[in-house]
Amino acid sequence: MKTIKKLLILTSLIAAYQTLSAQNTYSGYFLDNYTYRYEMNPAFGNEKGFVSFPVLGNLNVAFRGNLHLNSLLYNVDGRTSLFTNPKVGVAEAMSKFSDRNTIGTTDKIDILSVGFKAFGGYNTISIGTTLDLNASLPKAFFSLAKEGVTNKTYDIRNLNAKVTGYASIALNHSHDIKQVPGLRIGATAKLLLGIGNLDMRLHEADLTLGKDAWTAKTNADIYASITGFKYDTDIYHPEGSNGEAPREYVSGGNIDGFGLNGTGFGVDLGAEYKWRDFKFSIAALDLGFMAWGKTQWASTDGTQTISTDAYTFSTNEDADNAFKNEFKNLKDNAAKLYQLKDMGEKSSHTTTLATTLNFGINYELPYYRKLHFGLLNSTRINGDFTWTQFRLSANIAPVKCFSADINMEAGTFGVGFGWLLNLHTTGFNLFLGMDRTIGKVCKQFVPLNSNGTLNFGINFPF
Repeated sequence: MKTIKKLLILTSLIAAYQTLSAQNTYSGYFLDNYTYRYEMNPAFGNEKGFVSFPVLGNLNVAFRGNLHLNSLLYNVDGRTSLFTNPKVGVAEAMSKFSDRNTIGTTDKIDILSVGFKAFGGYNTISIGTTLDLNASLPKAFFSLAKEGVTNKTYDIRNLNAKVTGYASIALNHSHDIKQVPGLRIGATAKLLLGIGNLDMRLHEADLTLGKDAWTAKTNADIYASITGFKYDTDIYHPEGSNGEAPREYVSGGNIDGFGLNGTGFGVDLGAEYKWRDFKFSIAALDLGFMAWGKTQWASTDGTQTISTDAYTFSTNEDADNAFKNEFKNLKDNAAKLYQLKDMGEKSSHTTTLATTLNFGINYELPYYRKLHFGLLNSTRINGDFTWTQFRLSANIAPVKCFSADINMEAGTFGVGFGWLLNLHTTGFNLFLGMDRTIGKVCKQFVPLNSNGTLNFGINFPF
């Protein structure tokens, strides 16, 4: 469907945009003198004030999910081929896909951040943007592409995509509680300005395939809160003589103009408690909402059943109606199959922020205070795109101007290795690391695994 294509193109552009963006660097949660610890727990403060290098203060190249490139690409007779190649066995290909295959990232660009001591504690002022991108594809989607009509019914429900973009102005403050020795608390207040929101939900899609006809039972909604966005429509003329009347359906979409389309508010809350050689910390990030303005809604208006004989198949791979050709025909004309209706404009649409919970335990060696170990659990609560991870780290600061961290991660997206190096001399701070070390890459230097990060930042302490 053309609309779906354009929305997926928008999703892909935002995914590419993340290569110039920053997210929380979990490897730095326990690391001494890592400037941006307060973003993971607002109770954390720095020993010194700082000013970030504009845009370059906290950069991150990141990708996360369980849909990997090495699940899609194979080496067949010395050439790179898709998993749909007939020489790749069905069982082998499908074993690499999960029931729900996801990709996602929450990325931030810290345009400018300033930290300073005042008001009895530590404070930061930050201006930035956030993009929250998530997409999910069911296993049946890949089964359809691989098996063709051999499996006659495909359940492609839960094919979803969600993209949210907004700018933020954040004020953070943290301080020690003198009445409770060892306790430190902090909070961050965020004013949010909405750039755009896209929520695509394919609730139901049962496709019954035959050589002579297809039947599709669909239920879907798309909400687009984007300034200047409008759906294009066309007329569907049913084939045959079953008495169906022509009807209008959404055939595409266009964006004319650009502007803010929403406001919101969010808070981060955190606390840290020191007891002997241990530090216990807890934080809840991005508690809040976005109230979007004008929203264009497209829907099947409940469950619809559509039958068509527009797609027929031949077992001869060289025929004009071979499955590979008809599948391309289906992709180009799927709008007729789903037949979303333009339901008009909604005056408002409210969404909640994706909340992250962090729980940490930090143990400092009593006989060597420069070495300490940390265990961090991070869980991101985001509906169908919720994930969690545990990270065990060793952190060392052998000299005043240098600290480093190595860590192991295990969670929703498997097991990985991370590290962070942090140089903090007088007036200059540079950090470099990876929350998930990038593994094997293809000839085009694209990672075969969908999990990896590269963290980099320059700041000026004072």
